[in-house]
Amino acid sequence: MTPETIEADGVRLRPFRLDDVADTAVACADPATQRGISGMPDPYTEQDAREWITEGAPAAWAGGGAAYAIADPTTDRLLGGIGLSHPAPARNQCEIGYWVAPWARGRGVATAATRALAEHAFAAGYARLELLTNEENGASQRVALAAGFRREGARRSANPSRGGGRHDLIAWVRLADDPPGATARLLPDLPDGRLTDGVVTLRRLAPADADLMYRLHSRPEVVANQAPPVPPSRAAIVRRCRLAESQWLTGALARMLILDAASGTPAGSCGLSVSDPGAAEGTVGYALLPEWRGRGHATRAVRLLAGWAFGPVGLARLAAGTTPENVASHRVLGKVGFRREGLLRGRLPGLDGTRVDDLVFGLLPADLG
Repeated sequence: MTPETIEADGVRLRPFRLDDVADTAVACADPATQRGISGMPDPYTEQDAREWITEGAPAAWAGGGAAYAIADPTTDRLLGGIGLSHPAPARNQCEIGYWVAPWARGRGVATAATRALAEHAFAAGYARLELLTNEENGASQRVALAAGFRREGARRSANPSRGGGRHDLIAWVRLADDPPGATARLLPDLPDGRLTDGVVTLRRLAPADADLMYRLHSRPEVVANQAPPVPPSRAAIVRRCRLAESQWLTGALARMLILDAASGTPAGSCGLSVSDPGAAEGTVGYALLPEWRGRGHATRAVRLLAGWAFGPVGLARLAAGTTPENVASHRVLGKVGFRREGLLRGRLPGLDGTRVDDLVFGLLPADLG
């Protein structure tokens, strides 16, 4: 590829220039940029920016890749950077990556630039593009989806973390003959970021919810209804909260916090997974803190969750599994309209090699009460 200027989708992709040094230094020193690209120098100085523009970017071009500045098409001011790396000519494949300056975020700059460069790469003969994101970087994953990339899998411990250790990367791929437009999601965002009936509100689980989630899911009565009934570690709960957005975006699981609508106080958690996409079937689960039980909050939360599942998500059936002894949960499901469908003997793992029965309930849209 040659460093020609690309004008498309409201952005300009052009070669870096020395007058980009100051903006590049500020943007790449930004904490969000540093978190997203662990290999960047820290602190990032104007000298680092100058070396990138005079040595790093030209080396990318010389190696068969690309290194573009993303610029405002009206003012030509730097908005970010995007490029192609790790070219594999024998497979007609390369990797695409980007960063966006703080003053340009929230404007669709990364999506527009990624679409533009992807189309340019395909026109140049590439057949396959890879985009790798940190598993906790929801913003970058949203760009991948909006630019038409599809999740292909996780690369375990593929990248060094700042401060030591390693972390997984999610691999997103777009092919030259993939249909245009954004990639469809199994689990859409909540309307206005929440579901509410005026008494109970549901919102997506967030990293800041780790303390509450650990308090809830380490309670003996909650643990007893898990399979296997083993208390989670605090580290596992922290990771669960950090990955909640990624799991939602990739269609694995929609984890939500249950809030009392009047006070905004957390009351519990619930979740929906698309257990069988081909059959349009999902599975729900929920748990409440002791002080909120007996007030109807669980019933309201499951009803809200089911309405969203049958509406925007487009599912045709929901299932819920409980232990046979969990009578309180049976009551909640019954009030929502779930019907008992059968006992699956020894379906779930218990302690010390034992097996636990699973009492299954089902709900169809017409049953929702």
